[in-house]
Amino acid sequence: MREQLSGSLKAAGVLVPIIERSAGLSVLLTQRSAELKHHAGQVSFPGGRMEEYDLSVEAAALRETTEEVGIGAEHISVLGYLHTMPTITGYAVTPVVAMVSPDAELRPDPTEVEYAFEVPLPYLLDANNDVHTERFANGRKVPMVEFHWQNERIWGATAFMILELRKVLL
Repeated sequence: MREQLSGSLKAAGVLVPIIERSAGLSVLLTQRSAELKHHAGQVSFPGGRMEEYDLSVEAAALRETTEEVGIGAEHISVLGYLHTMPTITGYAVTPVVAMVSPDAELRPDPTEVEYAFEVPLPYLLDANNDVHTERFANGRKVPMVEFHWQNERIWGATAFMILELRKVLL
């Protein structure tokens, strides 16, 4: 795994969209289309790899958010960044934390996103909701934390980013 991560990684940006609702703050996530080549059917933040015309990973995250769920940059206020995270799929992903206007209209692109859903931020910040598990990667057991919200399983890089967000906020 270390060898995979030490190679050249492709830059990517994801948006960690936080929305203020009447019931409190929530985090927007997507269920990726089962038809995608990479990470098909997984829960993720909107985002993707940086293209040559993107000026920054923030620009890539904003562009991908517009493409995937229809939220334009005019509805997004960037708050900051979490540490860039290497993934075993060859990306260096920078999470861009942002507030999203509650009146932003979601328009998921069905070729990329099956649906979007929200999880209350306090639920994700509460360590009592962590589900400790293990996954096999390259023949080794890797301890992981995942979240189960209603019928959704949030795991892998997305869950790790949520744990990083928790560290920053708490």
